[in-house]
Amino acid sequence: MLAVLLACPAVWATGVPELLLKAVNETPVIQHKEDINPEIATGRRESQQAHAEHYMVSSANPLATQAGVAILAEGGSAADAIIAAQLVLNLVEPQSSGIGGGGFLIGYDAATQKVQAYDGRETAPGAARSTRFMQGEQAIAFKDAVNSGLSVGTPGLLRMLGQVHAEHGKLEWARLFEPAIELAEQGFEVSPRLHAMLDQNTELRRQAAAAAYFYDEKGLAWPVGHVLKNPAFAQVLRRVAATGPDAFYQGKIAHNIVDAVAGHLVPGDLSLQDLTAYRSIEREPLCAPYKVYVLCGVPPPSSGPLSIIQMMTILSYTPIADLVPGSAGAVHYFSEAGRLAFADRAVYLADPDFVEVPVKALLDPQYLRLRADLIMPRRTIGQAPPGDPIGMLAVRGEDVSPELPSTTHIVAVDSEGSVMSMTSSIESAFGSKIFVDGFLLNNQLTDFSLSDVDAQNRPVANRLEPGKRPRSSMSPMLVLKDGKPYMAIGSPGGASIINFVAKVLVGVLDWDLSLQEAIDLPNFGSRNYATDLEKGTVLRDVADDLRAMGHEVREVDFPSGLQGIRLTPDGLEGGADPRREGVAAGG
Repeated sequence: MLAVLLACPAVWATGVPELLLKAVNETPVIQHKEDINPEIATGRRESQQAHAEHYMVSSANPLATQAGVAILAEGGSAADAIIAAQLVLNLVEPQSSGIGGGGFLIGYDAATQKVQAYDGRETAPGAARSTRFMQGEQAIAFKDAVNSGLSVGTPGLLRMLGQVHAEHGKLEWARLFEPAIELAEQGFEVSPRLHAMLDQNTELRRQAAAAAYFYDEKGLAWPVGHVLKNPAFAQVLRRVAATGPDAFYQGKIAHNIVDAVAGHLVPGDLSLQDLTAYRSIEREPLCAPYKVYVLCGVPPPSSGPLSIIQMMTILSYTPIADLVPGSAGAVHYFSEAGRLAFADRAVYLADPDFVEVPVKALLDPQYLRLRADLIMPRRTIGQAPPGDPIGMLAVRGEDVSPELPSTTHIVAVDSEGSVMSMTSSIESAFGSKIFVDGFLLNNQLTDFSLSDVDAQNRPVANRLEPGKRPRSSMSPMLVLKDGKPYMAIGSPGGASIINFVAKVLVGVLDWDLSLQEAIDLPNFGSRNYATDLEKGTVLRDVADDLRAMGHEVREVDFPSGLQGIRLTPDGLEGGADPRREGVAAGG
């Protein structure tokens, strides 16, 4: 280990080696998988696992899954199913995603045997400046930034969906809108989760247009089972169905969006030009080997897949595969890998069209082996230092901006074996709270660093700039085996998405769990601060062991919403997170 430390001068600068050297000769506390029944590590409700022979959809709401499955039953493609499901989610899960936001998608086309990645992330308005969220030399309160017109970025979701349909769609574009239009006009029942989120949200009530739709005349959230209709959204969908995404980015809808942002008490500067000029981007997929698999995800400006691949590679140099799920040792190693990945993420990850993102260096196996060697078997690193793979650390500032967990994920597999995995978002719960023509606008600009420099006055890579895409943690991913899709997964959860997806990958690929068993495992991990354990689960039993290793332990709500599908020789295996209302189904 001493040789490793000498080879990594950036680590010496942090003061960590003294602690590391004290632990060189310590031996690990290991609970092996054969020692404990893995069932005790779950403690969750009945499995939601689904099976199908030909096609499948997994999404965050039964109505959205139903819409996607109906499209696949008609001979539609995985891309068609994703679009139909997303439009329904905009209606029934408005707190999480929609056409007022953006997303990322990765897919495998069975005909071409090609993996493709699509970037529909929002962009900063042309008039935006890096001091947007500053008041003098201090950043304004995060809550104030979110709930304002300043937080709204140019929505990208419909442009991305239009591009994906043009390349991979089979059914007519307008057909994909029919399930959402029908639900918007005839109404849908308010779910328990939507009711609860409406009931606890005060900022949404303060926006007149939103309050008129989401609450009754007394300001009370519509009760569970109330039939909610959205004719304004139905009209938007009819226009976009008839003429394509241009109907959203130009004309009446675009004017209404710009006016709503400008008319907020704290106005923003989104313009018609921003909407007209927006383009989604096909980017080179980010793929890396992991044991007998290949992990593929979307590249920056999402930090998610890169950080997950870093974590998985680092964990491959630890004994985690031999440990029981939920044991203190497993949580320790997983959390330490997360610390190291999040340390790099805070410094290097941003929009690659604006700053250099050293993707190759950050994923170099030799570099990650050096990072893995910082992990001690019986002592936490504490706050991990970023690495310095290409000598950029001295000139890069650290971004510590929060990311709030309101996002959604959809996976679809069609009868020809094509696979689509998409994560989409409006950022925080109900986005900016600005409601226009029946849908909510995002607050994604708060995913930029609120300050353009860090405490040492170094420029932050993820600072706000005109036309730039904010860093994301969205992590739609594919796992390939022998060149073919083996699994497609993703999750909501803000920055915790990275931990949620990595946990399931470890569960399936290392612990030989079924997809649903891996999803059901209690959530845990670190974002380079405390070690978080999902509240109310069996992980409480390992909290003291972790504290004895020096971990600052927090037991918190960990609201993942992971959706996934695994492709097996016996058919399709679908998983849905029991923490939300999702369901997987197929035929």
